[in-house]
Amino acid sequence: MSVRFKGALLRRSSTVAMFVALAATPALAADLRGRVVDSHGAGLPGATVTFDGRALVADADGRFQVRDVADGDHQLSVDYVGYGSSRRALTAADLNAPVVVVLGTGEEVEEVVVTSQRAADRRSLQVKKVADNFVDALYANDVGKLPDQNVAEAVRRLPGVSVANDQGEGRYVIIRGVDPRYVNVTVNGQTAAAPEPDSRQVKLDDIPSAMIGSVKVIKSLTPDLDASAIAGQVDIVTLSAFDRHGTFGSLRGDYGQFDLNDKHPYGADASVGGTFGPGGQFGAVVSANYSKRPVESQNVAGASWTTANGNPVPADFDSRDYNLVRERTGFVGNFDWRPSDDVQLYLRSSYAKFTDHETRDRFRLPIAGTIVSTSATTGSFTKATGTRYVRRRNEDDNTRTVSAGGRFNLPVGRLDVDAAYSRAEKTDPLRSEFQFATGKTMTGTFDLTDVLFRVTPGAAAYDPANYSFKSVNYDHRQAVEELKQARADYSYPLAMIGQDSELKVGAKLIDRSKTNDRDYVTYDPGATAFTLAALNPPSLAATYDGRYAFGPIVDYTAAQAYVTANPATLKLNAAKSLSTALLSDYDVSEKIYAGYAMATLKLGRLTLVPGVRVETTDGDYSAKTFNNVTAARGPDVTGSNKYTNWFPGLNAKVDLSDRLVLRAAATTAIGRPDYVSLAPAITVDATADTVVQGNPDLKPLLSTNLDGGVEYYLPGQGLLSAAVFFKDIQDPIFTRTLLNQNGTFGGVALTGAAVTTPLNASKATVAGIEFDAQSQLSFLPGALDGFGVGVNLALIDSTLRGVPGRLDSLPMAQQSKTVATAQLFYEKYGVSARLAYSYRSKFLYTLGADRNSDVWWDDHGQLDARIAYAFGKTASLFIEGSNLDDEPWRTFVGGDHHLGENERYGRTVRTGIQLSF
Repeated sequence: MSVRFKGALLRRSSTVAMFVALAATPALAADLRGRVVDSHGAGLPGATVTFDGRALVADADGRFQVRDVADGDHQLSVDYVGYGSSRRALTAADLNAPVVVVLGTGEEVEEVVVTSQRAADRRSLQVKKVADNFVDALYANDVGKLPDQNVAEAVRRLPGVSVANDQGEGRYVIIRGVDPRYVNVTVNGQTAAAPEPDSRQVKLDDIPSAMIGSVKVIKSLTPDLDASAIAGQVDIVTLSAFDRHGTFGSLRGDYGQFDLNDKHPYGADASVGGTFGPGGQFGAVVSANYSKRPVESQNVAGASWTTANGNPVPADFDSRDYNLVRERTGFVGNFDWRPSDDVQLYLRSSYAKFTDHETRDRFRLPIAGTIVSTSATTGSFTKATGTRYVRRRNEDDNTRTVSAGGRFNLPVGRLDVDAAYSRAEKTDPLRSEFQFATGKTMTGTFDLTDVLFRVTPGAAAYDPANYSFKSVNYDHRQAVEELKQARADYSYPLAMIGQDSELKVGAKLIDRSKTNDRDYVTYDPGATAFTLAALNPPSLAATYDGRYAFGPIVDYTAAQAYVTANPATLKLNAAKSLSTALLSDYDVSEKIYAGYAMATLKLGRLTLVPGVRVETTDGDYSAKTFNNVTAARGPDVTGSNKYTNWFPGLNAKVDLSDRLVLRAAATTAIGRPDYVSLAPAITVDATADTVVQGNPDLKPLLSTNLDGGVEYYLPGQGLLSAAVFFKDIQDPIFTRTLLNQNGTFGGVALTGAAVTTPLNASKATVAGIEFDAQSQLSFLPGALDGFGVGVNLALIDSTLRGVPGRLDSLPMAQQSKTVATAQLFYEKYGVSARLAYSYRSKFLYTLGADRNSDVWWDDHGQLDARIAYAFGKTASLFIEGSNLDDEPWRTFVGGDHHLGENERYGRTVRTGIQLSF
């Protein structure tokens, strides 16, 4: 079939179609190669291709290969979620020229516009259906169809996935209720570098959603994946030119408003790509994006709770107003060279920059001194100390990654190689705070009837002349992580067992270097005193729509100018400066050597993936010591740890029919301790008998995981599924303060000291069930058939055992018992509209000495919406809103009525235009 005839066929078809282009190889090759694409020529990942009864799955860009094709007549079929299927007989003559098979969706073009968003849904379902393990996926248009600022916000709509927020934005992904530090984040298959100084977890709010082509959340590991994924793996894939057809590009811009501060966020992204050169063997994609968000949030805190006159009262009334500007800049440059069907070479590069420049104004008045209760929830207090603060914080993060590799079809088997370098840097050029405080002369009343309790300070709390300079600190930090990675994977076909059956072996090296360097200087009042009134301070009337009066604020620029002009107002606190600086410094070197062997056995409708992985971890750690006996830096301390772990696993899948799939898996995984926990830093305060130290002897967490599931793919486009899971986790890590400890710490002998250190508990378990239902309601009459729905629900339970001093039943940190998402969407006549609600129940965040001091994050439910209208095939206008229900972030201490913090962000509305070709 000629190219001209193929184009005419597609133009004249009254259906939304896809085609399969098959290029037959010479008879001597005995192989048939092809590609599955949609009506625009874009590859369809995971298409199910059956040739003479032998089933195989197309790869990430729709390509496939049928081995050992004999002469004669053949039967070809192609199946894809949402597109239906096609059956076709092929003769020997057909195999000598390109063959086109058109699959109709049964939808007339005049009646429905199938947008790229719906096509993204189809890709996600197909990838899940054909996967050999438990996988959920999002494709590029999926990520952008709701107001998702970053990758974390996009994937939270998948079953069993929630996020931990910061300033109203998703930051860390939580999979099935397991702490996000045990999520393995990869970019194009290689481990992502983490800029965070305290942990291994990757901040996904650094990665703009516009940079990605697809995201997979992998919930059961196969041996060719890194074992450091107790929670699961988030694999971010950037776009390749061979994922699309011909030359393509897009341009998007948006402008909006925050209702809390009436300021305007804006952003833009652009991409262009295509194939070129002889036979279209070269490909390039370049994309860039920028966004700026001037955010305000307001916070009120009760901190810990205590008892006064037999009644519970918050220890603090702490009011804060945050004003910050967040900027994101991203760049992706991907290049491919495919000189033949047997050789694919690529270069992947990306750069992401995130800046967060923040000013925090704070007014704190503890409910302390003399407390008089007038009822169980009301009262007054005297002899309290008021404090006013201003904090200026600048945070600059950037991550750059480059990888190169290729895929080679050998005379027997296939070889994949990849080498990658990534560097993540988090720099805080300034973290500075001024404090002004009163004497113990402040008064006030309180009313604890509502969760958002009220405190009314006396008039003296609003007089700047009552606040004397107390301290100022200047904090500078830099954390750098460098990752050098290399891997090789060889696949050997097991044709005697079945098409697509193979034996796969491979090896990987991760060479990691992580450093954290902190410079901290703090000053106390010097010989010359001054008050806040000397700065002629401005005033903030109130927060929370007038609920909490605020009063004078500390102008950071004016305060800095004053102490610079009057150096006698400052006195260096050398001991505190040095101890704080040294405690955070560390240098970690870690190498992970991995190898694996696995098989993919296609036994008719049964697929088995058994295998084993082995990883050797070799780490060296160094840090600083400090003691206040000499008020100086002690010697550097070092530690090391080397261990080898084996990770057997088995994934099983049965295609009971073309629509019904059963799955099961038994896998193992590891969770390595955080760098700051391993670093053997020691800080000793002999006067207070306290010690804070790291623990290089921490054991890694080891997890045994069981999964089971059933999936039914609805006619047309939809899914009904249920999955159960269980994780048995050995040696979970927590931080604990042990009292009455005797020994020598940092060169100082102490008796009865309080020693804070990270320790291993005995074990933890996580169990749950997930439900997912989504459907395009195409059976409805007329215009209603554009509607669709999606609902998912995860019910999770966990238990933590072996925590010293705690005999009560404890859940794992950051584990919500309920995680759910509901979506209603409409796509027809050029209109694309989505309404989504994401919910997670409360979870334990910080483990206290007892139940009354545990800190919980409250449940959180957020409503987002988007509507767009397409003008032809190249332009669309959209308007979107996030956090439309004005949901705050809230914590409790102990009981649900004991407010820890409540932070509000307001609603955000954006509008914009998108162009594409």
